[in-house]
Amino acid sequence: MSNTPRQFRPNRKFKKDYDRIFRENPEAANLFLLLAELADESGQVVTDEADFIRLMAARFNDPEAYQL
Repeated sequence: MSNTPRQFRPNRKFKKDYDRIFRENPEAANLFLLLAELADESGQVVTDEADFIRLMAARFNDPEAYQL
């Protein structure tokens, strides 16, 4: 098992889902994107609320902007 972080590459289905969510709620779409970027190979994300807030602030200058 490799300890190197994997790079998230959104596929066509993810982009379609992101676009659909973005039309309704841009912040929710960017939350969806952040979770996908943080997930391990099995799709799990382990973090606490404070760390998650810090990660959102660090990742997105404008949480309502299109980020894909």
